[in-house]
This record gives sequence, structure tokens and C-alpha cells, in this order.
Amino acid sequence: MPATERPKKTALLVAQRIVEDIHRRGNQIGDRLPPEKAMLEDYDVGRGTLRESLRFLELQGVITLKPGPSGGPIVQQPDSSALATSLSLLLQFQQAPFQTVIETRAALEPRMARLAAERMPEEDTAKLFEIIELEQQNLDDETGFLTQTRRFHNTVADGSGNLIFAALFTALFDILDGASVGVEYPARQRKLTVEIHTDIATAISEHDLDRAEELMTTHMQALAAYTQKHYAKALAAPVMWKM
Repeated sequence: MPATERPKKTALLVAQRIVEDIHRRGNQIGDRLPPEKAMLEDYDVGRGTLRESLRFLELQGVITLKPGPSGGPIVQQPDSSALATSLSLLLQFQQAPFQTVIETRAALEPRMARLAAERMPEEDTAKLFEIIELEQQNLDDETGFLTQTRRFHNTVADGSGNLIFAALFTALFDILDGASVGVEYPARQRKLTVEIHTDIATAISEHDLDRAEELMTTHMQALAAYTQKHYAKALAAPVMWKM
């Protein structure tokens, strides 16, 4: 073992075994795991270690701990929130600026758009146009508009068919949203966003891989230029971990 590598805590090893057993048993979301007494015997650990393992899995979104006599650990579906938390903590301790998040989006999203043009099923491309219609309806409501633009980009990320891309993108968006960097988009920017979203959705629906990637690149470059011009100070600020 390298000198810099520390052995895993017993609680983390038990957490790993619990996850392996969830998959081995074929547990589904909402299933209750075995009672504490059975788990203590199965994993041959003390109550404190087991509870630490379960709390760790709860923080990761793998389970929820239901209180009461009929409660216990319930299987859940993990989402991007745990990844966003870990990333924001890492970025804060590295004193990375918010510009890093913008740059990462600019690198990821064109590739995701290309994959979406290749892989996204017809019903999901139809969803993109439905979202664009909602963007149109919310042009005068910046909060509502931004909610729909996030849905648009999340749908493209999901449509890429790459779970790592989709999870990482959502985590990056969570970091930006939680940071409250104060970026605002006036009416003109919102209209331009609707226009390029329409073009991107069209390219994806027509399975035009090159065009989808090119348009998303243009979209990300415009976003980077706008934020750098109007919010350079905010983007230079370090990412801060927030719950």
C-alpha cells in the first residue's frame, strides 16, 4: 500500500458491503433493508459502526432512515446532490473560481449535444420543444425562464445516454445554483437563448450530430462571453460549499 494511501474505515467497508448486498438481493427503491439485529450479525460489527455506515449511505442518497418501531433503512435512488456536495467542497479547498464551472460546462455540453443527436429517442426530442414553448411563455419571468432552461440542458444531458456526463452536468448546475453568484439575464438574452435552444433541438431531432455540437459550442461560448463581460468579479470568486 502506498505511504499516502490510508486504509478504509471499517464503517466505509461495511457500507460497501451493504450496497453490494442491495444489488445481490435485487432490492428496489422503497424496499426496507434487514433489521438492525440481523445486520449486526451479518456484518459482524458493533452497533456504532453499523449506524455510522448507514448514516454515510443516507448522506449519499442510497437509503433513508425511517424512525420508529416499524422504520429502518429504506432503499432510495441516489441523485447528483451528493456529487455536487463533494465537488463544491473540493473546489472550495482548492480555491477554484466559479469560472472553472463555466469552463467545464463549455467542454461537456457540446459533446453531450452530439451524443443526444445520435441517441435521443423521438419522445424525448419532443420534450425539448415542449420545454422551449414554456421558455417562450416565461420570457417575462426570469425565475420561471431559468427553471425551463435548466430543464432543457438537463434533458440534453440525459439524452446523451452517458450517465457520468448527465450526473456531472447536473452537479455542476447545482453548484452554480447554490452559489447565488447573482448572474441575471435580461430580456434580450432570454430571447437569444430561446432561438439557439430551438436550433439545437432541431439539430438533435434531425440527428445532425455535427450541427448539434456546433450550435451548443456557440451557445456555451456566448454564455461564457456574456458572464465574463458583465460578471467577471463574481466568476473570479472561489466556489463556496453551501447546503
